[in-house]
Amino acid sequence: MSDKTKSIEDGLKSLIEQTYLIEKEYKILGESYANLQKFTQGIVESLGASLWAISTDGEVVLSNDKAKQIMGILDKINMQKSTQEIEFDNRVYAIKITHSMKNQIILATDITDEKRAARLVSMGAVAAHLSHEIRNPIGSISLLTSTLLKRIDEKNRPLILEIQKAIYRVERIIKATLLFTKGVHIKAVEFKLENLEILCREAINQYAFSKEIEFKFSGFDGAICGDIDLLDLVFSNFIFNAIDAIEESDDEIGSVSLEHKFENGSHHFYISDSGVKLPSDAIFEPFKTTKLKGNGLGLALSLEIINAHKGSVSVQSEPKIFTITIP
Repeated sequence: MSDKTKSIEDGLKSLIEQTYLIEKEYKILGESYANLQKFTQGIVESLGASLWAISTDGEVVLSNDKAKQIMGILDKINMQKSTQEIEFDNRVYAIKITHSMKNQIILATDITDEKRAARLVSMGAVAAHLSHEIRNPIGSISLLTSTLLKRIDEKNRPLILEIQKAIYRVERIIKATLLFTKGVHIKAVEFKLENLEILCREAINQYAFSKEIEFKFSGFDGAICGDIDLLDLVFSNFIFNAIDAIEESDDEIGSVSLEHKFENGSHHFYISDSGVKLPSDAIFEPFKTTKLKGNGLGLALSLEIINAHKGSVSVQSEPKIFTITIP
């Protein structure tokens, strides 16, 4: 073999070795790039916000799962403003736009709950002030109607009783508002469930309604540990909502059922009625209501009271049943 041939072979051998080395390094580089992409996507997915990276031609080159769920919001964003708030699909988002190399980075943070909390604080402060202002004159009116009831003739007695029912309703709203704004603190003692039924029936007698409604209580025996005054407020609220639902229905006759069962170490109360269907959303949100009457505070406060008892409230739409569970 000539020196020239050997030189060519050595050159080819070296070239092959270099090719293998390059392929190996390229493979390592590809794996590193894939790992980097995976790592980057992991960081993007772990964000509590929606994120998009958009190229200069408007193409989305990177996004996380949260962003893919609200892609339509991109049409509402003003790309010329670095910060803005956008309402989309009944939610509020804080938008921040930054520039990275040739891409625009858009971050959308859901601030609906924060906005709602701020609104509730403001509304709660106003409601508490109004409740304090209303409480004294309502107390005076209540005292005057009680005095008037003793002196008036039998013919006008029903009119005064209706006024007393209206006063009772206002007093409950004031009590609920002050409880909600100050916070719920329970004084738990053991009491008989039949006493809770008695209080509920007394509340029914004080509530004004025009239709013929049958009230069924079952299983209200035995005892439970809790704050009877606050639980009375809870069950009365559910009963009043049931009455209002029947009043809004087309039927002239209705029924409200309250059933108690003790199962698996917990008390379960099932409340149902024959009234109109439940609204689809926000039934436990304070100051929001779809009822013809009411301030939307009753169910929200009831939920707080049950939570304070370390219990829970759940709802089933068809058939309509509220379930209150207290350990």
